[in-house]
Amino acid sequence: MVRIRVLVVDDHRIFAESLAAALAAEPDVDVAAAGSGPAALRCLERAAAEGRRFDVMLVDADLGAQVVPGARAVVARAVPDSGEESPVDGISLVAGVRSGRLAVRTVVLAEKDDPRRAALALQAGASGWVAKDCSLQRLLAVIRGVLRDETHLPPALLTGVLRELTAARKHRTDSERLVESLTPREREVLRCMVAGLGRKAVAERLFLSPHTVRTHMQNVLGKLGVHSTLAAVALARRAGVGPVDLAGDVVERGGQLA
Repeated sequence: MVRIRVLVVDDHRIFAESLAAALAAEPDVDVAAAGSGPAALRCLERAAAEGRRFDVMLVDADLGAQVVPGARAVVARAVPDSGEESPVDGISLVAGVRSGRLAVRTVVLAEKDDPRRAALALQAGASGWVAKDCSLQRLLAVIRGVLRDETHLPPALLTGVLRELTAARKHRTDSERLVESLTPREREVLRCMVAGLGRKAVAERLFLSPHTVRTHMQNVLGKLGVHSTLAAVALARRAGVGPVDLAGDVVERGGQLA
């Protein structure tokens, strides 16, 4: 018998333990539970290192903000401006799992239907959105379905989610067009901004003067049509621009890309 390994992630202990117990009663399901995003990441990483990866992760859409040192390692690319004191919520956890290439399919458990959040979850990499009060049989069908690469949504959400995804695709296209107007150096500066670096840190990383960096940042804001760094970062995210790798070496030096 092929066994399915499931990780339940919910900060409501009674719900998590009850769901885990119900799933564990199935003859082909092994279950573990985590009470926060960081705890879930540690559990996934440990299981992968031991050669016993989880197949499916069930994540509470309203997972509470939990803060622990080290969470940034996996979540940083999904939440670029997060630091070691940043929260890891449900949808960010889904994105972090995908970004960290922790091979597990994710299903979001929600208290209520929300087309916008369901669309965000799918964009983050979730394979399904299921009501918390659904039957055990329904949940098991979803778990087995996502393992067959199916995507599961409540029928009542389909129209709203498609509308949200269509709108997001249009916004992304517009954002991508604006980002493409930047010079290579300006795009590198934008990636530093997405990573949360200030002017001085960008100058040190790219071997430029703070004055030059300031000029580049002003040009980035002007070309993107925004008035703040936060707005520029939000637009960059929509365009799929990731943060510069803070752990790696500087790729470009001097005025090579100026």
